[in-house]
Amino acid sequence: MTNRVNVLGVGISVLNLQTALAAIATVVRAKRKGYICVTGVHGVMEAQTHDGFKKILNGAFLCTPDGMPMVWAGKLNGHREMSRVYGPDLMLDVCAWSEASGAKHFFYGGADGVAELLAQKLKMKFPKLQVAGTFTPPFRALNEAEVKNLQAQISAVQPDILWVGLSTPKQEKFMAEFLPKLDATLMIGVGAAFDFHSGRVRQAPRWMQRSGLEWFYRLCSEPRRLAKRYFRNNPRFVLKFFGQLAGLKKYHLD
Repeated sequence: MTNRVNVLGVGISVLNLQTALAAIATVVRAKRKGYICVTGVHGVMEAQTHDGFKKILNGAFLCTPDGMPMVWAGKLNGHREMSRVYGPDLMLDVCAWSEASGAKHFFYGGADGVAELLAQKLKMKFPKLQVAGTFTPPFRALNEAEVKNLQAQISAVQPDILWVGLSTPKQEKFMAEFLPKLDATLMIGVGAAFDFHSGRVRQAPRWMQRSGLEWFYRLCSEPRRLAKRYFRNNPRFVLKFFGQLAGLKKYHLD
């Protein structure tokens, strides 16, 4: 377990892409089960109103700094080595490592056809990548038959890494519930990475990602879906985080 920075009661792992990849390689080789949450402002703010969700984030093997505010929080706490561990970048780095390691991958999530397209695009980029399968869930909780079908499919291939693309907080809740139910070693929730790497949605330019403006790019791209989230969460996060920095309120990692 890595060191963590307390951001409004959510423990954000002190990581960069290199140390995150090293941690993933270690648990995959050891066949040690766990799940990884890539966490930004949205996840932290969801945890403010749902204690159960906070416990899911804090129970993760890694809770990576997916958004630049998480990185800035780490640096303010003295962790200069901390940098963004962005879900789409992490996916590419893990896939590149897997060409040599032989780790097997399974893709769960996305709209109809997205997981299959994602697997095809990643195989084109990483020809030696072992894709064990894909599963596109319905836009609701799985019923009993679907759970058994998923369990059978996973059991047959036993993937080292199960990528989950359902968006926050659905993907984190899925991983926490299904980690003990599925014969997979590591689950990683990467949300929009499914859409980005399948080519379904365009990514923000790198300069916007690095400057903390990716949210604005995504808002302009999908205003109807994201406006409520960003306009509700971002100002509240800033107020609460400065309150934490000033010592006006203490948050516990429970």
